This record gives sequence, structure tokens and C-alpha cells, in this order.
Amino acid sequence: MARTSVQKALFEITPEIQELAALCEKNNAIDKELYTQYEVMRGLRDVNGKGVLAGLTNISDVCAKKIVNGEEVPCEGNLYYRGYNIKDLVGGFLKEDHFGFEEITYLLLFGELPTAKQLEDFHEMLVERRTLPPNFVRDVIMKAPSRDMMNSLSRSILNLYSYDAKADDTSIPNVLRQCLNLISQFPMLMVYGYHAYNYRRGDDLFIYAPDPELSTAENILMMLREDRKYSKLEAKILDMALVLHMDHGGGNNSTFTTHVVTSSGTDTYSTIAAAMASLKGPKHGGANIKVTQMFEDMKMNVENWEDEEEVRQYLCDLLDKKAFDQKGLIYGMGHAIYSVSDPRADIFKGFVKQLAKEKGCEKEYGLYETVERLAPEVIAEKRRIYKGVNANVDFYSGLVYSMLDLPPALYTPIFATARIVGWSAHRLEELKNVDKIIRPAYKPLAPYREYVRMEDR
Repeated sequence: MARTSVQKALFEITPEIQELAALCEKNNAIDKELYTQYEVMRGLRDVNGKGVLAGLTNISDVCAKKIVNGEEVPCEGNLYYRGYNIKDLVGGFLKEDHFGFEEITYLLLFGELPTAKQLEDFHEMLVERRTLPPNFVRDVIMKAPSRDMMNSLSRSILNLYSYDAKADDTSIPNVLRQCLNLISQFPMLMVYGYHAYNYRRGDDLFIYAPDPELSTAENILMMLREDRKYSKLEAKILDMALVLHMDHGGGNNSTFTTHVVTSSGTDTYSTIAAAMASLKGPKHGGANIKVTQMFEDMKMNVENWEDEEEVRQYLCDLLDKKAFDQKGLIYGMGHAIYSVSDPRADIFKGFVKQLAKEKGCEKEYGLYETVERLAPEVIAEKRRIYKGVNANVDFYSGLVYSMLDLPPALYTPIFATARIVGWSAHRLEELKNVDKIIRPAYKPLAPYREYVRMEDR
């Protein structure tokens, strides 16, 4: 077979593969009733959405219920970092008029709010680490750039292993060093990867070094934009977005992945790459892109954005699998834990309105508000639901990123730029406290069979 034919075959789903895929589906199918029969909590959650207790953590807490007369009842959602309410933390650094990413990174990693001197020293430590190995941009990032920035980032992270003389050392000091490096390098890996891919598509290439005087959020905007310009409000809102996405309890998919992979004893680069693979999924970190795409479709199909009946009909069509991607979902609505409100969305909302005014996007913001108000009613009418439905953080983050002129390709990587702080904190916690590999049980269903010789099959 000619080489070109072989290469083509690598990317083609042939009739033979289709036939084997059907065999895979047939022999991998499990009756859903068996999960109930054997009391298997699918998704490691019970029927009320409560997660199976799999570990202990000091790092963050997600609270969506309170005790009333001895019973758990839903309440407004709260998120705590190291025991501090996220609303108080955001209110604190906004009132003091400084950026929060570096301060909250210190809190999550070390368990205490820094003094002014500690924060200054920590910022300098991060600044010193905003560098990549010699020729890394040329040899790694510019080489076969991927159209998917999460994959590009993961490849860069795994390649950094080769430049680390102590890559496999899992002592706490060494892992902390590696985590601080990655937290500092992540914005560069993300932005440079994006520029490299666009360059291969014919765009101009511009690579700006991070400015030591700027915060993480400011550097992201500066390095991303050809003219290096951004407004103070833009930087503050991006900084807040990073803080709100830093951590979300130990049970979210990518953080749990961090614990699982860390428990195997592997290196930091492999661990973070595994967390990246988890976050990339549209059911996790990729959800805000789906929200943005859904609204783009809505804006094309709803003639009058202020006509509530027309908007309601579109939402009904979404649930009836007649609109957008025909999945029957209103993206950005509902959360595995929060049933009354998502505190991150609540914080976002006030600043989104302010940004919408600065950007001249009040009409678009009004559409989001209308959907946020109508969607729970429509879902309640059309679905049998066991808990309330509310806007989650992804509902507004996509709008924020679009108003910041951030490319959709970077929506999930920006999430990762924030969440790597939480992953690092949880990796350090796992290394400190647990010495057993995480290994849950699965119930085998296949009957035992006798081997059949080839001529008898």
C-alpha cells in the first residue's frame, strides 16, 4: 500500500472499523437497571446529586444546603477557600483595589492570607518564574501547533518534564517548586500556543515577554493583544474570573483526577496533564464554550430579543431537541451541587453588567438576564427535576470572555490557568496525607467462560 494511502487510512473510519465498533457497543452495553440493583452510584453521586465521600480536604468547600429542624434543605450557594467565603475574599481585594490572583494563590497553596510583605515577596517569586527554557517556544510550541489549545498546553506541560533535572522527585519542596513554575508559566504557554497556531494559518506572529510589573490577568491581556492595550476594568474582571475558577472542592472531575493520579506516585507534569485532559471535556471546563455557541444560535433565531414569549419558545425548542445542537440542554443552567444559586455566578453578574455598559453590549446582556429568569421555569415545566435549577458560573463567563475579546479557543485554557492553582494545592495535600493508591471497586458482570479452541469457534 502506498504511503499516501496508509496515511489516509489512519484518519478514515472504514466499514471494517464500523463493524468492529458495533461489536464494541454490543459487548460493552450494561443494563441501566443493574446500577440500581447493585446500588452503584453512577457518577459517584446519589439520586439527589450528593457525591460519594472519597476523601478529606482543607482547601475548599462547596456549600449548598443548611440544617433546618434537623433536616437538610437547599440554600443559597457558598464557596469557601481555606474557610474564607469567596464573596468576602473578592470583596476584600476589590475594596483594597489590588488584583486578587496572586493573593488567593498564596491562600490556597499555604492555607493563610498573606501579609503585605508576604504578598510582595510571593509576587516576586512568581515573576522570577515567568520564563521558559531556552528555545522552548521554537522547539516545542511552534512545532506542529494544535488547533485545540488544551491539547497544545498539555503537550507543553509534558515537554517541560524533559527540562527538569528533578522531574520525578515527589518531595513536598520539589513539587511546590514545580507547581510554582507551572502557575507562573501557564499564561505564556497558553498565549504563545494560540499565536503559534494562528501564525501557521497565515496571521502575523507576535510574542511578548511578560511584564514583571503587571499582574497575571494584566499580562494575559497584554501578551494576547497586538497593541498590548487593555482597560483597568477588563483586567479586574479577568482577574476576578481567575479567582472564581481557582478551586471548587475536591470532588470536581479534574481535581479528583489530580488526587487519583497523584496517589499513584507519578510526577507533577503527568499529574497536571491528566487534570488538563479532564478539564477539556464539554461537561466540565468546556461548558462555557457551549453557552456562548448556544447564545449565538439563539441570537440568529430569535428576532426580538426583548420578546419573552419568543425567547421562551426557543428555550422550549432547546429542551425538545429542536434547536441548537439537539441535545435537549439549556447550557449554563443547573449545577451538580448548587440548587438555589451559584455564588460565582452571583459575583460575576454585577460586574458583567458594568462591562456590558463599557462595551456597548447592554442588549446582549439583557438577553442573558431574560434567559436566566425564564430557563428555570421552562425546565420545571418540561422536566421532572429533583432539585432547583439556577445559572452556574459558565452561564456568564462565556459572555465575559467574549466582551473581553478573548478568542473562544482560550475559554477553557483560561479556566485551566486558574484551576492549576487548585490542582497544585490538592496535589500537595494528597502527597502529605495519603499513602495509598486510589482504587475504587467495580462489580464484574461477565460470566466466566471456558476457552474455545480456534477450530471450534
